[in-house]
Amino acid sequence: MEFLFGQLAGFGSAFAALVSDPWTYLYLIVSVFLGISFGALPGLTATLAVTILTGFFGNKVPLDYSLIALLGAYVGAIYGGSYPSILLNIPGTAASAATAMDGYPLARQGRGAEALGLTTTASFIGTLVGTLALLVFVWVLLLISKNIASPEKALLALFGILLSGTLMSEDLAIKGWIAGLVGLALAMVGMDPILSETRYTFGWSYLLSGIAVVPVLMGAFAVPQIIAGMRPAKTGEVAALTGRILPNTAALRRYLPTIGRSGVIGTGVGALPGVGEDVAGWVSYGVGKTVSAEGDRFGKGSLERLLSSETANNACIGGALIPLLVLGIPGSPPAAALMGAFKINNVIPGPTIDPEIILRVVAILVLASCTMFIMGLFTARVFIKVLRLPQTVFLPLVMVLTTIGSFSVGGGLNDLYLMLGIGFVAYLMNLLCYPIAPLVIGVILGGMFDETFRRSLLLSDGDLSVFVSRPGSAILLALILALILGPLPGAKRALYRLKGRMT
Repeated sequence: MEFLFGQLAGFGSAFAALVSDPWTYLYLIVSVFLGISFGALPGLTATLAVTILTGFFGNKVPLDYSLIALLGAYVGAIYGGSYPSILLNIPGTAASAATAMDGYPLARQGRGAEALGLTTTASFIGTLVGTLALLVFVWVLLLISKNIASPEKALLALFGILLSGTLMSEDLAIKGWIAGLVGLALAMVGMDPILSETRYTFGWSYLLSGIAVVPVLMGAFAVPQIIAGMRPAKTGEVAALTGRILPNTAALRRYLPTIGRSGVIGTGVGALPGVGEDVAGWVSYGVGKTVSAEGDRFGKGSLERLLSSETANNACIGGALIPLLVLGIPGSPPAAALMGAFKINNVIPGPTIDPEIILRVVAILVLASCTMFIMGLFTARVFIKVLRLPQTVFLPLVMVLTTIGSFSVGGGLNDLYLMLGIGFVAYLMNLLCYPIAPLVIGVILGGMFDETFRRSLLLSDGDLSVFVSRPGSAILLALILALILGPLPGAKRALYRLKGRMT
């Protein structure tokens, strides 16, 4: 209890410092509004919103304001995707794909306002659930992670890259691994962190400092979205919205167990490296359909389904920040973009992170969720008008913002060349069903893997047994081998026979 009270006291101090600063409200209102707008525009994503704001605010303003802008956009965009899902049957973001299954039928039944009211409330509650988990569990994991040495850090980085590749692949896990290893290779460009020797620069002085994170983020997440958006798309007609957008308190009370279960599921899924809010929404929906007495109504306008998906995808935000802050491994693509902002501010997430930063992140998430809730209830009709904007209006604007954000990092035209090159490769990868997030995570975690892996070998005089002699590293190595060997046909048959014997 003493530990919990200490945490609450630290959170209270961080919260009071933020609310006493008038600039906090300006950054919150603008960033949450932009986030909801990005989420409401089909084809744009929460990752893109965080990525573009990273280019503008990453190291141009104090860290507190940068975090407010990025986390506000993150929270707003995950919620904003529910607008086109409910009113157009087109998910604004991948995180809201599950919402469309029951949100649109409700809107067609004339219950669109009720659906939006519930969605707003579920998103608010889900964000708070994930934030509470972040406040409680991150400190326990930090105490454990302080005993992690270089071998564990190297294997942990490799495990995060491979796990994200496995979970983000649409068909073959090896495609995700290839994407992650390409990112890992890009992270090796520049000066050797141990011997200070140049590597893979080909005489280009721009590459001496390594591959810049922000142009990679812009190219990987923004450029493919813009290219894909240039193709003609049928947006459909916005469903009529009648009545006041207020939460249905009776439905909230009735489905309170569903909300609690979905919040826990979303937080747990978010803590898996590189998975993301879309998986959290679908997993929560699948569990809800299995255990619910109303499972046969799912997909036909079920309020329980709506609450399941929206609570989970917003709870995933806090969950995704747990591995980011404790281990330096982002739990979702938007969290990967957020890690880029940490890096350019010279803040290294992981066991050595300043505890005050974690408390400020928690306080900002609470304020961002409150801002999102108020905006969602009282200005929803403003955001609905955003749905009527044609892509020919907003996509050129997104391209301009992306270019400015990448150019402003400091590398000049070279950053633009890098952004366009990565963007073209990422677009081709999308066409071939290769996931993009593992590539970005590989670029971000590659430096940690490179330095800690080689330091481990230097300290052990090249003896590879250093990666199995410690319990933590041995466990991580076993997990990596299981991850790699698991998809093999022989391993699947062996697992199937083992299950048969156990049953």
